[in-house]
This record gives sequence, structure tokens and C-alpha cells, in this order.
Amino acid sequence: MSRGFVKEDDLEHAGTDVPERPVSQHPNYVTINGYDQLEKLASELEQKRLILSAKKDEQAAIQQLAMVNRDLRYVAARLESALITQPDSNGKSVVFGATVSVEDETGSSHTYEIVGEDEADIKANKISYISPLSRALIGHQLDETVTWLRPAGNQVLTITAIHFAN
Repeated sequence: MSRGFVKEDDLEHAGTDVPERPVSQHPNYVTINGYDQLEKLASELEQKRLILSAKKDEQAAIQQLAMVNRDLRYVAARLESALITQPDSNGKSVVFGATVSVEDETGSSHTYEIVGEDEADIKANKISYISPLSRALIGHQLDETVTWLRPAGNQVLTITAIHFAN
């Protein structure tokens, strides 16, 4: 391409126009731990922003700064809309914030904590309250059987324990 068709200003800003992270339309329920994680992330991003701002002459730093600023806007919006929710420790039903143990049809046991969207981490067995599994469990009690509707085929689960963090 001829250099005549490229604006110098465009080259300077290449990579700095990053798309915004979509913010969920669901209520932003968070556990106390989830809120703390968001605050920690905001602090870490702010530290990165300060470091990258000092390197404003480096193109790679400019691109990273654009992504950090975008992520800071997302985290700030999530903190602003956060609805800290704590389950009633005397409750009998599965609710947001509960840790639920289930047994599947093969006898395998699984334990999940129902958390907010930003806190969800399947590797840590934390599932979002809007996930199909959470929706199947919420409102049910100990020893009840629920059907988890999955694309791979429905699975029947029996609730074997419900715990609430204090």
C-alpha cells in the first residue's frame, strides 16, 4: 500500500482502540469475597496503569495501557453496580452464596459454590448464579433431586449437602 493512503495519526494510534468489555445485563450480585476480588483487581490495574503511563513513548506500552484503561472502566462499572449478597446461614434451600454438594446418576460427588458472574471459576468449583447448573439448584433443598438441562444431555443430581459461609 502506498504511504499516501496512510495517515500518520492512524499509525500512532494503532492498537489503542480496543473494544469495551461487555457488561452483563443481569443484576450484579457478588459475595463479599467477590467484591474484595474486584477491589483487588482494580488496585492491580491501577498500579499497571501508573507503570505503563510512565512509558508513554513505547508503542507496546501504549497498547497495553489502552487495554488496562478499558479493564479499569469495566471493573469500576462492576464495583459501582455490585449488590453484595450474603445467604442466611439458617436457610434450608440453595441460594446465591451457598456451597452445594451433589451426587450424579453414576454416584460421583461434586461440590459447587454459587457466586457472581465475575467471581465464577469452574477450576475452583465456583459457578455463576445465572449458569444452567445454578438455576437448576437454586430453590431446592437437601435430598431433593433436580434435573440439570445440558446440551450434552440432561443430568439428574441429588443435593447431598448445603453449606453457607459465615
